[in-house]
Amino acid sequence: MKARIPQSMQQPSNMNQVIRQAQKMQEDMAAFQEEFAAREFKATVGGGAVEITMNGAKEVLGIKISPEVIDPEDPEMLEDLIASAVNEVIKNIETENTEAMGKITGGMSMPGLF
Repeated sequence: MKARIPQSMQQPSNMNQVIRQAQKMQEDMAAFQEEFAAREFKATVGGGAVEITMNGAKEVLGIKISPEVIDPEDPEMLEDLIASAVNEVIKNIETENTEAMGKITGGMSMPGLF
């Protein structure tokens, strides 16, 4: 006697297609993440007084400080400008990453991946 599997428990006929789409999405995400990590992002604050360059992996690649803002009497101002520039470039990186990943995943939320 053959056991019959109820229709609701059988795999959909397009399961292979779903698996292929998931694999393609995973490949696209991996390629994007590698490319994104190598990209450079810049933020400038204080009217060009401080510029921070980071890569997509959020590693600082460079800091440019205008000599006019180097005041030994007021180091806090320079500290604030550097912190502001770092925060701005990180925000830019995260925004662009989120938007690009949304395009790859079609807006599907994938916690823990990005």
